Amino acid sequence: MIKIKKRKILLLPGDGIGPEVIEEVKKIINWLNKNKSLDFEIDEDLAGGCSYDKHGTPITDEVFYKALESEAVMLGAVGGPKWDNLDFSKKPERALLKLRKELKLFANLRPAICFKQLVDASTLKPEIVSGLDIMIVRELTGGIYFGEPRGIKPIDNGERKGINTHTYTSSEIIRVAKVAFDLAKKRSNKVTSCEKSNVMEAGQLWREEVQTLHDKEYKDIELNHMLADNCAMQLLRNPKQFDVIVTDNLFGDMLSDQASMLTGSLGLLPSASLGAKNKDGKMRAMYEPIHGSAPDIAGTGAANPIATILSFGMALKYSLDMDKEAQNLENAVQTVLDDGLRTKDIMSKGNKEVTTSQMGDAIISKLK
Repeated sequence: MIKIKKRKILLLPGDGIGPEVIEEVKKIINWLNKNKSLDFEIDEDLAGGCSYDKHGTPITDEVFYKALESEAVMLGAVGGPKWDNLDFSKKPERALLKLRKELKLFANLRPAICFKQLVDASTLKPEIVSGLDIMIVRELTGGIYFGEPRGIKPIDNGERKGINTHTYTSSEIIRVAKVAFDLAKKRSNKVTSCEKSNVMEAGQLWREEVQTLHDKEYKDIELNHMLADNCAMQLLRNPKQFDVIVTDNLFGDMLSDQASMLTGSLGLLPSASLGAKNKDGKMRAMYEPIHGSAPDIAGTGAANPIATILSFGMALKYSLDMDKEAQNLENAVQTVLDDGLRTKDIMSKGNKEVTTSQMGDAIISKLK
């Protein structure tokens, strides 16, 4: 009898509410193994501040190698005020940056979807956000966060200078633009590329390379170029004009956070960080909610697990080739919201407030 190799999923709960929301994903994985006869093997380890507390480093080599060998990595959240005064190289967030960089996870997918049940949770008028469905594709391993030279150094007159370098190559731009165009094919065939080509040479290169790729391989997709600051304004003025937005690391960080707040709660939105596919069609990937570690509510049962659960849904879709199960999970979330169950962050009059664990259990009860 041939022994089937189990598919490894590495859980890195992290800090703050991370362990609480990852626990709900663990319950769903165990449910799938039991009820759908699946073969997921869970491994769990430390990353972030909890890793620093135990090992003196935000991520150990052992955990990093586990990530290399996993089909998918599920991250909770890292960081918190407890570690604010650490040296920059020891901060919890360095675990996240190392995983992105060393696993070569160059494309960050952040959907901004306004659930019909939660239209009133947005600070914008219902007619502006109702039906909103945007996918932001952020380049993740280049740009100003990784460019060299960087650092803080003393200069004349007792002053200091902080240096960060914004740099991109053609190949870095082209590979993330391909991800955006390919996603648009499965959506509404529309891509908006954002940069600051009016004041930055790297932005000018970005615009030129995206346009050249479009003209060469994706002529059937509508392409618009937009300055990043204008995009920020347009996201508030008329967000439904967008389908797929592709942009660099810095602007993607800002624009995706802005887009997320159109939907009413950070606790609802997932993300996927994807690498390049190998010859077998497999790729390295990490999935995480876009919210932070929220240490102020850690341990209170108030955390919303939906973003993390939907992040696992993205893992089912992009890493595990299980589109049907991913859709089933998304449908379960929608049904629970239809039933009026809400965690504290999305609670409104006439609905029922539930804890993190109760929300996870309710979603599992709707799985088919």
